[in-house]
Amino acid sequence: MSKSPNIFVPALGGAALVLGVAFAYASKDYGADKIEVLETRVEQAEANASTASAQAAAEAEQVSALQLKIAEVKAAASERAASGANLTAAAPQMEGGYGLGRAAHPEEIAAWDVDVLPDGRGLPEGSGDVFTGEEVFIDKCAACHGDFAEGVDNWPVLAGGFDTLADEDPVKTMGSYWPHLSTAWDYIHRSMPFGEAGTLTADETYAIVAYLMYSNDMVDDDFVLSHENFTEVGMHNADGFVVDDRPELEYTAWRTEPCMANCKDEVRVTMRSVFLVETPPEGGSDSIMNNATIDGLPSFSADGPAFIPEAKPKPAEEVSAAITETAAEEVDEAAQLILAGEKVFKKCKACHAVGEGAQNKIGPHLNGVMGRGFGTVDGFGYSGVFQTAAGEGRVWDEAEMAAFLAQPKTHMQGTKMSFAGLKKEADIEAVIAYLNSFGE
Repeated sequence: MSKSPNIFVPALGGAALVLGVAFAYASKDYGADKIEVLETRVEQAEANASTASAQAAAEAEQVSALQLKIAEVKAAASERAASGANLTAAAPQMEGGYGLGRAAHPEEIAAWDVDVLPDGRGLPEGSGDVFTGEEVFIDKCAACHGDFAEGVDNWPVLAGGFDTLADEDPVKTMGSYWPHLSTAWDYIHRSMPFGEAGTLTADETYAIVAYLMYSNDMVDDDFVLSHENFTEVGMHNADGFVVDDRPELEYTAWRTEPCMANCKDEVRVTMRSVFLVETPPEGGSDSIMNNATIDGLPSFSADGPAFIPEAKPKPAEEVSAAITETAAEEVDEAAQLILAGEKVFKKCKACHAVGEGAQNKIGPHLNGVMGRGFGTVDGFGYSGVFQTAAGEGRVWDEAEMAAFLAQPKTHMQGTKMSFAGLKKEADIEAVIAYLNSFGE
């Protein structure tokens, strides 16, 4: 047993030899990797140094060029200053332009040059008649301006307004205000219909303008407007405009330097809005006359607004009377029907008047029309179909009026009235009730 360790001596010696060789081999591989990494780093450093050197050389060259340019500018400025030239003078115009862009093609110029002048310059060839114009107008314009150009809600009225230019709120239409027909043609062709500007053809525009001329009692229903007769149309207010020479003749006589600070001790509100916009229960909006006065409005000073008196409570009797009146209105179906008829009648107001002092417009006044004979208003030029009806002794009763309001052109074939008619029986009933409320 004492000799047993000697048995393992050869084996231990062999193992030590193997481990020594393995260590030597591993140390050899580690040294080679380290050398390879160092060589790569040296190559990268050399490349970076070369790049930095090239960049520095380029920047130095650029600096030299700028310094040379500055020297040239200074030399030129010194030379110009020595010769007495103005260094702040405008740059000279280059002969032949600046070499930018290109000349516009004739087609491009034509696409932009679309304005129409009062003497007809700029009008494209084309034509349109009243009846075609009515169809196009109803299809593309009536949603805002009404079937009969009477205006819907706050959209403008396009027919009537005669003799209103001196009123506080004049109605300005082709028939009452504008001196040149080209204003209507150019605006409609460029800007209408709303949301689809520029989609109307030349013929459609001629037709719409012809229809509006007819609606303003400027032409008959068989009229055809074209580029050839455009300038032959006479406008009602052609002589109503003058050259405004007030800036030269009047303003200088009274104008002083405007006050810009502490100009007035007190400022007062002197006017109220002529119209108010209300929202009816069924939606939309209506313009109503504002009958309020300026009494009681506050003034304003540097201390703030003047005292605004509080509304006094209504006396009990007034409250009771108001409640009674309101209740009476609510239960009075006839009164409600008349009120409804008044709203619907807005579609007719462009051409027909009712009430005190009503006069003939494009259509006859309608005071006392219910129960009156056809074509019997003095001073109004009726079309042939109404003259025939007058000869037949026909009378405006509710049946005749209802049939006419529903389909004017069908019920009275040949009428110059181009209104398409009321589609709702309730509207017809309301308008008849409203007309019944006006006697002769």
